Formats: sequence, C-alpha cells, structure tokens
Amino acid sequence: MILRTIDAHAAGGSVRLVVDGFPAPRGKTMLDKREWASRHADDVRRVLILEPRGHAHLLGAVLTEPSSPAAHAGVLFFHNDGYSSLSGHGVIAVATLAIERGLVMPGGDGTTIVFDTPAGTVRTLATMDGSKVARVTFTNVPSFVLHAGLPVQLGPRHLRADVAYGGAFYAIVDAEAAGLSIDIAHVPELRRAGLAIREAVERAITVAHPSQPSPTGLDGTVFTGPPHDDGADLRNAVVFADGAVDRSPGGTSTSAVMAVIDAMGLLGEDRPFVHESLLGTRFSGRVNGRTVVGDYSALVTDIEGSAWITGEHTFIIDDRDPLKWGFRS
Repeated sequence: MILRTIDAHAAGGSVRLVVDGFPAPRGKTMLDKREWASRHADDVRRVLILEPRGHAHLLGAVLTEPSSPAAHAGVLFFHNDGYSSLSGHGVIAVATLAIERGLVMPGGDGTTIVFDTPAGTVRTLATMDGSKVARVTFTNVPSFVLHAGLPVQLGPRHLRADVAYGGAFYAIVDAEAAGLSIDIAHVPELRRAGLAIREAVERAITVAHPSQPSPTGLDGTVFTGPPHDDGADLRNAVVFADGAVDRSPGGTSTSAVMAVIDAMGLLGEDRPFVHESLLGTRFSGRVNGRTVVGDYSALVTDIEGSAWITGEHTFIIDDRDPLKWGFRS
C-alpha cells in the first residue's frame, strides 16, 4: 500500500492531509462517513498518525464528497485515538492546502470553500498574497456554554470548570487556579491535569450536544491564563481527551472560550478576541452572529489564522513489516 500526503501547520498545529490512498468514505451524511472510516479505514489512520510515520500530536485529514448541496467538499479529521467532529486549525490548514494545490474548486472569486464536517457546515474565506494563502477565516458552527462553574477536584485544589462547545466540547479551567503554567516546559503537567479534569467532569455530568447525534463526552480540557505578549487577550493550552496537546491556539477551543467570556458579559464585539498558544502563535475571533441551540444561547464566530505547507510525503506499507500499522511509544 502507498499513501501520499501534504503536510502543513496552522500556527503550530500539525496537519497531514491525505491526497491519495485513503479509501473513499461512504455514507449520506458526514457522521455516516466518519463511522464508515472508523470501521473500514482505521488501519490507514494508524499508519498516518502513529509512529514511525507520525507522532502523538499530529492531526490527519481527508477530503470526501460533500453531503450537502451548498458544500464544495467534505472533510474528516482524525488523531491518535480516533476521529474528531471538527478541528479549527485543521480547517485553516486544509483550506490553505486545497487552494494552493488546487485540490478543491473554490466558489466565488476563488477564495471561498464550504466544507461539510460531522459537526456541521463550515465556510472558509482565504485572503491571498499572490498565489499563496496569507490567512484563512472560517465561520464556525454555533458555540455555547453547556454548564458554567462546575466544581472539580484536582488533587488538593477545588476548581471551577466551564463546559462549552465550539465544534467540540471542552472543560475550560483557569491555569493559575490549577497551579499550572502555560508553556512548553510544563506540557507533561498540563497533560496529566487535563486528563484528570476531563475524567472528573465526565463523572459529574453528561456531556452531549442537544441537537446532534454525536458521541457524548469531552474532546479535551482548555487551560487559560494571562497572555505573554501584548495584543493577545488570553493564553491557552488544549489537552485533548487522548492526551495530545495542541500547539496551536485552537480553533474550536477559541470559539468555546469566546462563548464562556460572552456568557460572563465580557466579550466585546467591537474588536477581535485574540487567543495565544503555548508557542506564542495566535488566532483571532469575532462574533459573526447569535442564535439558539436547543435551550442554549449561542454565538456564531469567525476564527482567523494562517497555515504553511511543510512537506509532501509518500508512505509505504510493507506487508512484511511487523509494525506496519504503527505503534504507540
């Protein structure tokens, strides 16, 4: 088996887009396609994400046929433990790759691509610098706070977690209250605490979308804190449910954090909300509109960031290789 990919990073979040070798996912909806890929292409996911070809923090993506008439393409995201409903930095990277490499025929003036995802339809708009994509803005699915101020015990510390949705569900916690620093040196501590908080939240409440038949549970924990550089509003680190740590500011997590800040009455609509990653890279978000999801007030957010191509790869799977499907270290 031979697989071909194009790799990119969006503000530090590594994304591997499969362009050849991934079986075409089947199904009428994107949720159907995700389920099909999980059942019939999981060996391919393992090959692309796990060692020796990948790493624990890598995100994979594959383009599919769209499931709605308004979309140009569908996209599925996968990671070291399965499949995601949506990834914000993944959308920014995939839109950049799709335009620069001509993988999808954009609409309008050649800078707009509408993607179907398991979380819903996402519209992207690229700002060009000649033939290159300078930045991508995507209009996210509605974001809302599911549960505010949930008590959580982390060792001897009594914390409060806001559970919010931004295309994925997160427990959002103040890093200083948890006794943590948001930087690369403290990633092991962030990972351990993030997984513990996720487990505590899921023991306390049922995390489920009120109008989508998606699997229940948290996608991860977001630690927030003061920014390190002028011009940013908050610094954050996202620890996913599989233990991976997002190097980017996080697109879906930025939307979820904006929903929490808005519920507190602190989100201004006259300027962008700037989210800083543990690398110091940034995404910015703006309120595009307001809506209702079930019984919850929700925001529609525009998230903006940039991505850069880092390489093209051909991966070979030798049937004689005892570790051909990858391994975890």
